[in-house]
Amino acid sequence: QVQVVESGGGLVQPGGSLRLSCAASGSIYGLYAVAWYRQAPGKEREWVVDISIGGARNYHDSVKGRFTISRDSAKNTVYLQMNSLKPEDTAVYFCKVSRGATVYWGQGSQVTVSL
Repeated sequence: QVQVVESGGGLVQPGGSLRLSCAASGSIYGLYAVAWYRQAPGKEREWVVDISIGGARNYHDSVKGRFTISRDSAKNTVYLQMNSLKPEDTAVYFCKVSRGATVYWGQGSQVTVSL
C-alpha cells in the first residue's frame, strides 16, 4: 500500500507560479509511474502530465512550456512546477501513482489562479 499526499496549492495571481508536491509513503522511484490530473468545478478530471518509471515525461498541450514535472528519488516525491499560471488552470490537482492495474490517488490540492 502506498499513501499519496499532495501539497503546495494555493491562491496565485495570473502569471504567477506554484510548485505542487506529491509525497509517497514508500519508495516509488523505479517502481511506479506518477501522473498529475486536475479537476475544475463542473468538469471531469483531466490528465495534465506524467513521468514514466523510466523517466519519460509527457505533457498536455495546454501546459507545455509552462509546467514541469520532476522527481526526487531520495524523498519519494514528485514535483509539479507551474509557471505562467492562467485562470483556466484553476482546479483541484491530484497525484496518481500507478504500476499496472495498481493505482493510488492523493486527496488533491486546490490551485486557484485569480486577481
